[in-house]
Amino acid sequence: MRAVTTEPTSLTSALHAHIAQAIASSGGWIGFDRFMQLALYAPGMGYYAGALPKFGAMPQSGSDFVTAPELTPLFGQTLAAQVADALAHTGTHEVWEFGAGSGALALQLLDALGDQVQRYTIVDLSGSLRARQQALLAAHAHKVRWLDALPAQMEGVIVGNEVLDAMPVQLIARHGGAQGGVWHERGVVLDVQGQFAWQDRPTELRPPIEIDGPHDYLTEIHPQAEAFIHTLGDRLVRGAAFFIDYGFGEGEYYHPQRHMGTVMCHRAHQADDNPLLDVGLKDITAHVNFTAMALAAQDQPLPPDQAWSVLGYTTQAHFLINCGLLAKMELEPLAGRALAAKLIMEHEMGELFKVLALCKGQPWDAVGFTHGDRTHRL
Repeated sequence: MRAVTTEPTSLTSALHAHIAQAIASSGGWIGFDRFMQLALYAPGMGYYAGALPKFGAMPQSGSDFVTAPELTPLFGQTLAAQVADALAHTGTHEVWEFGAGSGALALQLLDALGDQVQRYTIVDLSGSLRARQQALLAAHAHKVRWLDALPAQMEGVIVGNEVLDAMPVQLIARHGGAQGGVWHERGVVLDVQGQFAWQDRPTELRPPIEIDGPHDYLTEIHPQAEAFIHTLGDRLVRGAAFFIDYGFGEGEYYHPQRHMGTVMCHRAHQADDNPLLDVGLKDITAHVNFTAMALAAQDQPLPPDQAWSVLGYTTQAHFLINCGLLAKMELEPLAGRALAAKLIMEHEMGELFKVLALCKGQPWDAVGFTHGDRTHRL
């Protein structure tokens, strides 16, 4: 057991006590997925439940990280081409956005899509973010509604930008090599000073593929994100879904050299890999296994006319270029072009970020995947 010591501040002491009580109630140990859930979403205490700034282009604003819609409005304006394409092909008139953040993407899509959208539904668990979204979207108030739970049935086009990465993951660690190594689930306990510390316990959990090599290996599995895909599959009667996030296909995700896992924390535009420190004051994320998300959709037992299909999978760069970003960039001043270029540059967001599209019913040649589709590499 490796202890991690930090003094809880007044902002995190209530959350620290809440998680400590959960640990005590569970016999002294909770899985990392439970810890991550509480750290991010505990009502009134978790990172996303608090009123501190989160989204912004510069740390001077008090923000912790920037997402594509905050970086440049061209992101949402370009994504709108694919959303319009999907609305037309599915015969629907509603957009569902999960985890709408500051509301910037919603504003960009609503402005660009106009009368093609009759209703825009935001599903967000954060009350403080909801207030910020309502202020930003005041001009579209007649179209926008907020929900904190899904209805039994829904239709329309689903958008999730950096949503899957914020869903709690289970950590599993192999001690020893592929031959004779023992897998453990990594969880959180309290040390003798009452601080959070890691503790591994033997487990039957495994990655979806065998991982070669003689070394110790830490990685994640994503049951909550897979369950989310299943829930959408059960509820969405007609429509499509587009998930934009950083991550990999399965073969790259579980590459033998990726032995330290992908869990990262973000605060004041700085990254660290220790989620047990400053709990409640920073974001905690993990990269997305896009193969697992696609399989969760395709393996779900649904009637044939309600089954998920994979519409496409590609890099953010290919997707946005296919949707017309370059033509929009030409109309921007130099500073605007420089910001938009970060969306597609390989060393910025262009390659690491991927787009996975699912649809109900018969797939079509979606505009965002006309060139560079990588579905065969999932």
